[in-house]
Amino acid sequence: MKTPGAASAPTDAARRRAIRAWCWYDWANSAFATSVSVAILPPFFASVAKGEGLAANVATAYWGYACAAGLLIAAFGGPILGSLADHLGARKRILFCCVVVGALMTAVIGLVPWAGWRGLLALFGVAFIAYAMANVLYDSLLPTVTGPEQVHRVSARGFAYGYIGGGILLALNLAWIMRPAMFHLASADFATRLSFVSVAVWWLGFSIPLFRDVPEPPPVHEPIPANKLMQAVLGRIWQTLLSLRRQPELFRFLIAFWLYSDGIGTVIKMSTIYGSELGIGTGSLIGALLMVQILAAPASIVFGRIGQRYDPRLAVAIGLGGYVVITMIGYFLSKPWHFWLLAGLVAMFQGGTQALSRSMFSRLVPRRQQGEMFGFYSVSEKLAGVVGPILFGVVAQLTGSGRLAVLTLLPFFIIGAWLLMTVDLEKGAERAGN
Repeated sequence: MKTPGAASAPTDAARRRAIRAWCWYDWANSAFATSVSVAILPPFFASVAKGEGLAANVATAYWGYACAAGLLIAAFGGPILGSLADHLGARKRILFCCVVVGALMTAVIGLVPWAGWRGLLALFGVAFIAYAMANVLYDSLLPTVTGPEQVHRVSARGFAYGYIGGGILLALNLAWIMRPAMFHLASADFATRLSFVSVAVWWLGFSIPLFRDVPEPPPVHEPIPANKLMQAVLGRIWQTLLSLRRQPELFRFLIAFWLYSDGIGTVIKMSTIYGSELGIGTGSLIGALLMVQILAAPASIVFGRIGQRYDPRLAVAIGLGGYVVITMIGYFLSKPWHFWLLAGLVAMFQGGTQALSRSMFSRLVPRRQQGEMFGFYSVSEKLAGVVGPILFGVVAQLTGSGRLAVLTLLPFFIIGAWLLMTVDLEKGAERAGN
């Protein structure tokens, strides 16, 4: 890894290389988000659970609970990891460790054919925690590679890279699963497990540019003896919590993000297993999600340009209005073409709302607190993700179907959009010194 000296300013070529390398990590980790978290593992888990006698709605609920548990652990670990990285000046080194653990556990999912539904949930949980923790540090590197004049466009570009990269591997995985004989694979089950191994290799391999070309931010605090490091980290987190009272725009943004991120995250995590419960075939589920990857890349770029030129709050609010429509259609979902329609709408709004949320937050955070504050950003996102899947799972289990559970997402989109529009981004950025 090369870390430019503090005294030498990076050249324009080095900046462009750092931006590309930062975006390549979105290309790398999106393979896990698409092929594992959303497209292939949920219906595979549902089929394994069914084979072991678990009812479809119970499998849906258990998947929701597992997602919530992983998010909860990542939520509380995120600020600690971010603050630790700030103290040590080791964001990339800790990020590398998370990538290795996540990729290894993902590969094990494919290499251990005797794991039942409990084993699949456990392996996925560890991989997902590593993936989520890595994202805390990855997001915190955004201000390192670009300034405020391009932050919305670079953030959106990263999401576009992610959709394209995740889509390419998902297309290959889908081809393996649907036509295993064409690729000289023994069966669809073997092809599915091979897909998990391919995600691990993809994730680790395409992360290399980030570790090579993105500069490591220097430590933002004085060196601390190892035996006092954790005490100092926890103290900084407590001070950061107290400082939110003096940053009302940042605090209000976090609450708004918590609300609408709950809905978006639940749609992402529960869509395919909900479709499986309603009898929609694996081919339609994965094919529709592949379409999302193809369409969402240009949509993210468009949202980034709108946010850069106009008001990023308004662009996100438009996206959340689209999610209200998606939720209403999801309640009536019954046929494969319904799922394809939903996927097309998600493609229009998902990446843009997430990319602009990340870039708005980076403007509201003081530079000396990037690591730990992106940890709190992660907390907000992950705790939201805990509530949604749990609520979805409980309603699905109590009612015998996930249909009514879909409607629980509406208030999060509506209230979150309203609260976001009350945030004064310019005042918040000025208060943060950005």
